[in-house]
Amino acid sequence: MAMTENKYPGELASPHQIHALAEEYRKGAHLLLPLGRPGKPLTRAPFRLSAIHAIELYLTALLLHRGHDPNQIRKMHHDLAARAKHTVEAGLRLRAKTANHLQSLSQNREYLITRYGPELAATVSQITRLTATLEEVAAKVTLLIAPSSKTAPLPNASAVGKA
Repeated sequence: MAMTENKYPGELASPHQIHALAEEYRKGAHLLLPLGRPGKPLTRAPFRLSAIHAIELYLTALLLHRGHDPNQIRKMHHDLAARAKHTVEAGLRLRAKTANHLQSLSQNREYLITRYGPELAATVSQITRLTATLEEVAAKVTLLIAPSSKTAPLPNASAVGKA
């Protein structure tokens, strides 16, 4: 599909397409994690970038799923705190540690530090905290945007009786 002059990449993507992209970045982050070396914060940068981007995509997928305008989402730039605020309004319930971490990721500008600030690599959040945030956001968003059980086929009566 050719890009039209007035459309941004992803503007026409469905929530499920954005969710699928988030899943791929999450998988990529997990593949990159073992490449980091203890005591060498820069070696964790590829994991961090993939993890933070996956989190952003999961939150975006939920906002799109709840009917938010892609142009308004794009205006949030890479502000995870703003996305998190809107996803809470859209039904996402995160643990306090995770919600606070999303705030600190934005306040500390970790997305930018990870991309452009090698001199600040040692000042970013713990790898275990970032991994936990990624996994919680992924799991909870996935549940919220999954097709409802009302649309899933019900097991037939004979199968239920045998169970």
